[in-house]
Amino acid sequence: MRFLLTDEQREFGRSLDALLTAADTPAVLRAWAAGDHGPGRALWGRLADAGVFALAVPEAYGGVGPLPVEAAVACVELGRHAVPGPVAETLAAGVLLAGAGGPVAEEWLPGIASGAAVVSLTLEGYGPYAPDADAADAVFTVTGDELRLAPGPGEPSASADPARRLFRPEPGGAPVAKGPAIRAAARAAGDTAAFATAALALGCGEELLRATVAYVKQRTQFGVPVGSFQAVKHRLADTLLGLEFARPLLYGAAVELASEVSRPGAGVGSGSAEGSPGAGAAVAAAKVAAGEAGYAAARTALQLHGAIGYTEELDLAWWLRRARPLRDAWGTPSACRARVLAG
Repeated sequence: MRFLLTDEQREFGRSLDALLTAADTPAVLRAWAAGDHGPGRALWGRLADAGVFALAVPEAYGGVGPLPVEAAVACVELGRHAVPGPVAETLAAGVLLAGAGGPVAEEWLPGIASGAAVVSLTLEGYGPYAPDADAADAVFTVTGDELRLAPGPGEPSASADPARRLFRPEPGGAPVAKGPAIRAAARAAGDTAAFATAALALGCGEELLRATVAYVKQRTQFGVPVGSFQAVKHRLADTLLGLEFARPLLYGAAVELASEVSRPGAGVGSGSAEGSPGAGAAVAAAKVAAGEAGYAAARTALQLHGAIGYTEELDLAWWLRRARPLRDAWGTPSACRARVLAG
């Protein structure tokens, strides 16, 4: 199978790249990490105007989705620019609430699509923490066949990425939906969160590699750029190979998810919510490949930048600290490998 993005999909990615380049995301990241969510929410609104969050919301609720391929294109760009906020979680919430249906979907999905609502969530089997819950308008939790709206973000926990804070949501909260459809919707939401996180990790790795290549062309030793050394070239080539091998797995998973949505009988609360072993295994393969490649890019960047890579003042530090959390979020490498083997 030969997979190529369409002209429209490539233009969508270029438009997001231009938008985010002009947004000065390192400044937004620093504000977000300091607890000032204003610049980040303003950027979130511009991304929503570009259609990013509508990609996971069905047309019946004001979205244009689900469109997994376009979502992959968007999340790779958001990862390249290290956009703060619960991006994967909000996209996953779109799938979760669409599967739940009823009043909770009618209340929250239009806001997710328009960017008015920033949402975080936790799902059974993926750990108890909700990223950026303090900046979210809602934090949803799923336990068994019950969907609840958490009464508060809870207490923060330690995070390797200061611009991706982790919270254990306050317990309780009345159920907003329940039944077997919630279990199915939660499975699909978990796949969506893992898929979006894989795309974010791939974009993060791409930016780390780009910045490192630019740096080794400038840094000199013995009168020549260090990028001319054979050992440096090999390290960069290995990093590039990891990212390039992860890319087709990501878009292959997008095709699997899109096929699942479009199969006969699929729709809101049915095919897109149930998922399939094949789609789940494809997502897991993409997640482990992109997560490991992004983390390897961070290790390469840190080594080849030398001591300067540790400095807080260097913008690169925000990408370095994001790579490992993205690798482990919504499916650790070992969990993803086990799912691939089971699938």
